[in-house]
Amino acid sequence: MKKIKTWFWALVSLALLASPTSLLACAACFGRSDSNMARSLNAGIFSLMAVVGTVLVGAASFFVFLSRKAAASAQAEPKEKSPAPTPPNP
Repeated sequence: MKKIKTWFWALVSLALLASPTSLLACAACFGRSDSNMARSLNAGIFSLMAVVGTVLVGAASFFVFLSRKAAASAQAEPKEKSPAPTPPNP
């Protein structure tokens, strides 16, 4: 079994060494930044950044809403006065 694995990895290594270098990189990694693949990669990155930004803004606005609601609730409640302390009996 070990001999088969060794031969398999040797053949895979030989195939990778024999393949042209253009097969090892996409157009964006290979240096053609004006290709359609590079433009679509950038569009995908920006769309994911927009989704993450929208979620973060939504979470932040929810916490701002909660803090304003808590402040309005605290302001609307009448403040209870603590009873005057009774003097100790001697």
